[in-house]
Amino acid sequence: MKSNTISGFSSVLAALLGNAIVAAIKFVAAFISGSSAMFSEAIHSVADTLNQSFLLVGIIRSRKKPDDEFIYGYGNERFFWALISACGIFFIGAGVTTYNGITSLITPHELEYHPIVFVVLAISFVIESVTLFIALRELNKRHRHKHSIISFFKEGDPSTIAVVLEDSVAVFGVFIAAASIGLTMYTGNQVYDAMGSIVIGALLGVVAILLIYKNKKYLIGHSIPENLEEEIIELLEKDPAIEKVIDFKSTVLDVGIYRVKCEIEFNGNALLKELSKGYPLKEAYEDVKGDYEEFKKFVADYTDRVPRLVGKRIDDVEKTIEAKYPSVKHIDIELN
Repeated sequence: MKSNTISGFSSVLAALLGNAIVAAIKFVAAFISGSSAMFSEAIHSVADTLNQSFLLVGIIRSRKKPDDEFIYGYGNERFFWALISACGIFFIGAGVTTYNGITSLITPHELEYHPIVFVVLAISFVIESVTLFIALRELNKRHRHKHSIISFFKEGDPSTIAVVLEDSVAVFGVFIAAASIGLTMYTGNQVYDAMGSIVIGALLGVVAILLIYKNKKYLIGHSIPENLEEEIIELLEKDPAIEKVIDFKSTVLDVGIYRVKCEIEFNGNALLKELSKGYPLKEAYEDVKGDYEEFKKFVADYTDRVPRLVGKRIDDVEKTIEAKYPSVKHIDIELN
């Protein structure tokens, strides 16, 4: 699969490059101005850059082909590295940023006015807005059938969602930093600058917790969307040979790749009709009537045909599901 078709790849790569540039210029502005809020913004961008590196590693490793050790592939690598990224947001982004703000409250330092601060914030706003737009466009392209924000974030690619949330905080953080620095320069009160850093840290903490929770669900075996499960069960039970679906289990193996396992109860009458097509029972009865040995051969032949017919019917049902729902890559149907 080409890299530009991999879910989340383009948005994560764009965010990685954008945040690396933004982090560099923010550090320059922070050292020139001495602003706690600007330093927090720089740390925020460094954390985003590292975290998006983890996301990129996860996306690439998730495309490895299945092997004897991992027969269903390496899709969960994406969620593992996304979880590492989320922890990075919490400890590096939120932790360092909040600590820096609290330290500035306890031991205030002089803030030097310099116009470069606002120039850097403006440049950061443009870059972060572009990467946010790319991530939102990719999320919408892959989940355009969803009609609510909750649906987007519930079923969307965790890597793309991470970029959306991180860049949303980054864009909002630009305004917080600009406001806190501006108020500090106007009033001379450094509390505003420190509080700006703490607010940015708190926002990053919320983002981290949301992403940790989302990736945890996938790593411990998140089931497929409920509406899809209902549609597959309905499709199974429409088949004349299937009496009912007794048990249905599913899990997400990767973004847009599902595994389904279910137990079904076959309809005996439908199977009998299918068996009788090639060898009508009435003719068979006339052929073996009164001959016990021939009757035993007939029973053995019929018994031998049953599992082959059941196996073929299950194969047909699986192909029908795969054709209608391409995201279901692995189907295991068992008889009760």
